[in-house]
Amino acid sequence: MAGASMKAIKLRIKSVESTMQITKAMQLVATSKLRRAKERMENSRPYAAISREAIMAAVAQCVDPQIPFVTPREVKKRCYVVIAGERGLAGGYNANVFKAVAAHAEGTPYCVLPLGRKAIDKFEHMGVPLLDDTLDHVEGLGMSRCYRLIQQLIAGYQNGDFDEVFLVYTSFRSMMNQEVEVEQLIPIEKPQTQAPRNVVTIYEPSPEEMLEEVVPDFLAGRLYSAACDSFASEVSARRNAMDSATKNAGEMIGDLRLKYNRARQGAITQEITEIVAGAEQ
Repeated sequence: MAGASMKAIKLRIKSVESTMQITKAMQLVATSKLRRAKERMENSRPYAAISREAIMAAVAQCVDPQIPFVTPREVKKRCYVVIAGERGLAGGYNANVFKAVAAHAEGTPYCVLPLGRKAIDKFEHMGVPLLDDTLDHVEGLGMSRCYRLIQQLIAGYQNGDFDEVFLVYTSFRSMMNQEVEVEQLIPIEKPQTQAPRNVVTIYEPSPEEMLEEVVPDFLAGRLYSAACDSFASEVSARRNAMDSATKNAGEMIGDLRLKYNRARQGAITQEITEIVAGAEQ
């Protein structure tokens, strides 16, 4: 019995060691990707921040109550642009994004533009209408593709296919902290209060005409920045998950080796006892 127990423990140790090698390799791969992902994310943020400030200033000066992209209307259906991962093994990264969509929808009919294989699979399984099911990679998503996606969303909004567009992504705060954000893209919300400005902006043509021209560029930049944030968050979450898995595997191997040594000691003690008993006879 002791021999069989020792053999089972030894096989278990080898199995955990093999898994540990895989998690360690995945951790190293995620670490190598993280530096480039953070650099890309940090480069995308200034444009998103400055363009948002300019758009908000123009929106605040609009006097036309029916300006496109700004005037709210009765919400019968929503569209969510959901950015998730291509793969799993990233802790709660994907699950948190899907929970945020479910909580925000609150029973309102909606369709989804999914970015990332996990988002496509999730909403296909749920039977939610998809605007596109080909965007299974977030890594390397370029500005030109983001612009085409925004044009598709704008066309759907103008045709009345949906009345609001929300962006659901994961914001990278730090290596240990990534938070899911739900941001309204269309219609653009007017700022409640306008901060005092030392510079008066004169628009030529009017703010309304300017918005019709630049809103698609602004939204494409916002989508691109969110994709960069999300990918950095995914890589960071996967690195943290694989680091925890590697540490847990190490602890499990230590416990198994302790059990193995105890079983081996018990087997040796039993053999000695049997030899001594035989000699006394």
